[in-house]
Amino acid sequence: MNCFTCGSNRMIETTTIYVEKLENGILIVKNVPCRKCSQCGEEFFSMAIMKEIEKLSRQAESFISEVMIIDYNKAA
Repeated sequence: MNCFTCGSNRMIETTTIYVEKLENGILIVKNVPCRKCSQCGEEFFSMAIMKEIEKLSRQAESFISEVMIIDYNKAA
C-alpha cells in the first residue's frame, strides 16, 4: 500500500489515538490499529476499523457528557 498523501510505500502497522467531536462532547479512542506512513506521518484505517469506530461513536453519542475516552482493544 502506498501513502495517499505523499506516495511513499513505507507504511508501518501501529496504533494511534482517534479523536472525534460529537454533538454532546468529544470522543477519544486510544490504541486504534492503523497503517502510518513513515515518511509524512499520515495515518490510514481499514474499512473494518472505521466501521467499528463509527459503531463506538453512535454508542457514545447517546450518553457522552463532555469527554469520553475508550480503549479500542477493550471496546471493539
